[in-house]
Amino acid sequence: MPSNPFDLTGKRALVTGSSRGLGLAMATALANAGAAVVLNARDSVALGAAAHDLAATGATVNAVTFDVTSRDSINDAVNYIEDEIGPIDILVNNAGMQFRSSLEAFPPEKFDQVIATNLTSVFNVSQPVARHMIARGSGKIINIASLLAQLSRPSIAPYAATKAAVTNLTRGMAVDWARHGLNVNAIAPGYFATEMNDALLKDDKFNAWIESRTPMGRWGQPEELGGAVVFLASEAARFVNGHILYVDGAFTATV
Repeated sequence: MPSNPFDLTGKRALVTGSSRGLGLAMATALANAGAAVVLNARDSVALGAAAHDLAATGATVNAVTFDVTSRDSINDAVNYIEDEIGPIDILVNNAGMQFRSSLEAFPPEKFDQVIATNLTSVFNVSQPVARHMIARGSGKIINIASLLAQLSRPSIAPYAATKAAVTNLTRGMAVDWARHGLNVNAIAPGYFATEMNDALLKDDKFNAWIESRTPMGRWGQPEELGGAVVFLASEAARFVNGHILYVDGAFTATV
């Protein structure tokens, strides 16, 4: 074990969906721990701005635009990163989306989009990255689940289903790939103050519910995921595998 097991110097992390929100916060935390980071999003303008701002802090940053729902786009991007930028030592599967509707009126095309973005993409990105990691005999994969892997609320059944599936896909990846030197774990965030939750943040009734329902009495802040992602990406977690780490202010610990 190194003297500072949380030091990520010399490692490279790819974080999907990292032009804003939790993805950018986790990429920033990894960079602050010494990792070079590769940011990803579909919007090249927003991605470029995020990369510029993070690089201005002294971080080593690359930005690669690709669509996590397109296997061809992913394979081209992974090959480019591995061949032109350097090996991917850490993968954070963060890209995701939400669409709210009563289940009886949920548009089928939106259901398919939620599944493709939140669940299928985790397989699509992890498989080609893992093949390179397996060849090297090491790697860290961190999937982003949700407290809604265990719970649900009206209008978000497909989202909750994808996050429950991500938790068990994480366990399956760990079981298959641990023998090759890979650590595969997931972080399950609670309610965080991000752009995705902007409508909820502006809802006084919902805010009051979050504050009363969460034992810590507030929303999480994006930077509060930093410690969890650095831990799981580091040597400090080298015997942690197939674990789902809830970061939710004790939301799932109470009734």
